[in-house]
Amino acid sequence: MKKGRLLNSTLSWAISRLGHTDTLTIGDAGLPIPAAVERIDLALTHGVPSFLQVFDAVTDEMQVEKAIVAAEIGDKNPDIHQQLLTRLKDLQQRQGNVIAVEYVSHEAFKTLSHDSRAIVRSGECSPYANVILCSGVVF
Repeated sequence: MKKGRLLNSTLSWAISRLGHTDTLTIGDAGLPIPAAVERIDLALTHGVPSFLQVFDAVTDEMQVEKAIVAAEIGDKNPDIHQQLLTRLKDLQQRQGNVIAVEYVSHEAFKTLSHDSRAIVRSGECSPYANVILCSGVVF
């Protein structure tokens, strides 16, 4: 049995395939997922698992160099926004690198998600709880 925190084999496999600058999207329950992008559906019920729970599990396994979020999150979901920024700051310290945060419109975000290697659907049911994580390198 896998010893690490991330037990979902599909998600673990998707992260292991990421190269430098590849992206992985973590979305709320309502984020549209294009047919051409791999869907990793973790949603069980409203709020389970939460966006932040999925973020924590993914970033335990993934080296991140940039995060892209919808600009609307600041006004429409300030609590999740602040918690995400705090987690990104903590992740910077653990990884020993700077993680750029880029804000785009929600429409641009959805377009950018089409280029992700996979989109992970959480059970989050709050607005704009989405992030595109850009893969870094560990050396």
